[in-house]
Amino acid sequence: MLFTLLRPTTFFSLQSRVLIPYLKLLSTLSSPELPIAIKPLTKPQIKTLVLNHYKHNKFHNLLQNVVASPSLLLTAILNLNKTPNSPTLDSVSTHFFSIQEISNELTQDRFDFESCCTRVSNRGQSLVLPNLKLKVLIEAIRVVLEVVYDDRFVTFSYGGRVGMGRHTAIRYLKNNVDNPSWWFRVWFDNEKFDDKNVDKLCLIIGDKIEDKGLLDVIKKLFQLDVVSIELGGCCLGRGFPQECGLSSILINVYFNGLDKEIQELRLKTNRDNPKLKPDDLLSAESRVFYKPLKIYAVRYLDEILVITSGTKILTLDLMNRLVKFLENNLELRVDKVNTAIHSAVSEKIDFLGMELQAVTPSILHPPMSEKAIRAKKKYQRQKEVKLLELRNARETNRKKLGMKIFSHVFKKLKQSNGFKFEFQIGNEVKEIFNTWGDEVVREFLDSLEERSDWHRKLSAGDFLTLGRIRDQLPKELVDSYDNFQEQVDKYLKPVKARKALEEEERKANEEERRYGERTIEDLTKLCVKVSAPIEQIKKAVKMVGFTNNMGRPRPITLLMALEDNHIIKWYAGVGKRWLDFFSCCHNFKFVKTVVSYHLRFSCILTLAEKHDSTKREAIKHYTKDLKVYDMNGTEEVHFPSEKEIKMMGEGNFSDPKPVDGALTMALVRLASDEPSYRCVVHFCTRTDTTVYRIHLLQKHMNVNPKDGKKWVFGMGTIHDGLNRKCLPLCSDHISELYMGKLTLQDMDCTTFVDVD
Repeated sequence: MLFTLLRPTTFFSLQSRVLIPYLKLLSTLSSPELPIAIKPLTKPQIKTLVLNHYKHNKFHNLLQNVVASPSLLLTAILNLNKTPNSPTLDSVSTHFFSIQEISNELTQDRFDFESCCTRVSNRGQSLVLPNLKLKVLIEAIRVVLEVVYDDRFVTFSYGGRVGMGRHTAIRYLKNNVDNPSWWFRVWFDNEKFDDKNVDKLCLIIGDKIEDKGLLDVIKKLFQLDVVSIELGGCCLGRGFPQECGLSSILINVYFNGLDKEIQELRLKTNRDNPKLKPDDLLSAESRVFYKPLKIYAVRYLDEILVITSGTKILTLDLMNRLVKFLENNLELRVDKVNTAIHSAVSEKIDFLGMELQAVTPSILHPPMSEKAIRAKKKYQRQKEVKLLELRNARETNRKKLGMKIFSHVFKKLKQSNGFKFEFQIGNEVKEIFNTWGDEVVREFLDSLEERSDWHRKLSAGDFLTLGRIRDQLPKELVDSYDNFQEQVDKYLKPVKARKALEEEERKANEEERRYGERTIEDLTKLCVKVSAPIEQIKKAVKMVGFTNNMGRPRPITLLMALEDNHIIKWYAGVGKRWLDFFSCCHNFKFVKTVVSYHLRFSCILTLAEKHDSTKREAIKHYTKDLKVYDMNGTEEVHFPSEKEIKMMGEGNFSDPKPVDGALTMALVRLASDEPSYRCVVHFCTRTDTTVYRIHLLQKHMNVNPKDGKKWVFGMGTIHDGLNRKCLPLCSDHISELYMGKLTLQDMDCTTFVDVD
């Protein structure tokens, strides 16, 4: 009706004034520039998102369609988050960067990688560190590559995978490797990935992912030294800042061809040497044992261990084939001097920071020694004698008390015509006699000899069991006799006791059978024993300063500048990492001793020297459990107690971090008051921070980590470029860093503070 009353010109003017702005508003609301509700993705959702771009046996355009997705970037932020609360989209945009902006830059191919990198150097050694924005992109790429490749990796590929860490590999070696005879570890020359290796890596990725943009990003990260893979070193999988989050997955992708080659050799060997049952091969009387040829392999990032149960010539041919594959197909330089075959029985081999050796099952699970058996029997005899003495004493006391009661009753009976008490004791006396009666019956029923004797007297040779006699007797008498015999069988027939004797005899025979089986196993079977490197631990303890030349605990002067609770937390972090890392070792007791004695008393001596007191006074104040109090007066215990360490066993760990990062770094609080900075831990927004200076062990001792005589073999170090750098940390994260729950890899190292 309104449109009919208006003239055409009026209608068109109204359209231009009202409808056109409204349509513009609708188009603006539907544009991708406005923030949309962004939610993190779960693992199934990420997998579905990646698989949606799979066609013709390849993944396509993953960078722009998956990596650049704001939801995936938010998921990467949550993966990197080390704060108690999950960061929200608004908090990230306010304090750090805009997720939508990163997504647009990746989609439009204008992401500035150079501005996201910071280079630190020290005496010619430079290190490129990515900022938090670039770390989010790297984590998003890692998540996508994990979805693409994780199901395609072989089962013996460990490191950089969920639930596939060091201890998982060690458990495989301990539980699945049988009768190892020869083994070798592949060593690489200490060198970084160069251009030909990067091109080879991109070629391998290109076989599954057709995305030029993603490959260009990976190449760019290598060119800027943000991703730096150094084979043959001691930096991978240790939480050092020089290790990029992409390194582990890229190494697994690069070595996947070698893994497939080893897997084909294993399958071929299994087909040629099938596992047969003893009944299918030999008779029951035969004493010949069949051992099929097996090939085992474990690879943790760049550490490769191959084990065979065959001859030395077969192992040598296998080693030459793998070395040839690494040099020709993967273009890597193998250290042929150290890559050598070793006897699994007579020689130990270093792998994953531990020592491996083939031993008999009795060494891993030793039976009780004769001395222990004699001690056990002596203890059992003492226990029986003590029980007998208690029973005799109880009977004696019972007789004395009974005689007193009867004497008292007889005396009262003589003095009066009846009992006249002010209180009734009949119930108490009745209860006492009932208890005595129950104990006597119980002791009688527990005696096999007495029960057998009475059962034989009451049940054997009675003429009332004869049928012709029973027919001539009254029914009530026969029923009473049958009832009496039932009660005799019920209470006096020693069936349970006889079963107990038979069970003891069966256990004795079972022990003999087990002894025979153990003897046969020791003659026919070999297992892998995993040990902590004792000499290297002793050298590390002495080099850091926990002990003196005599092996006794001593204080560490560098730590005296720390607060008391931080000193204890530093020692606790080192000790707990050592306990977690070596908990799967056969000689774990030695590591317990190092932590419980050397580290504990070194901490006590450090606290004592800091406060100019004696060791006795420090123990009196802190106790041996090293108790401290927080600001509210609440008692805190960070160092594991002696009882806790004693009760520790093999934990259910997947990939515990080595102690290298905590052992070779000390954080000292600056004496001057610095302006407030934001905490450097990923996505921590707290500004009530304290500035700490990094002191590296190799710089403090002026030792070159490559010097095998002065440095501990296999112990990695933080890059020298971070020495004396300052980092602001809040109170929560400095505690977690000391305790080993955080590493420098969990921090934005580009925001470190330079203080003279």
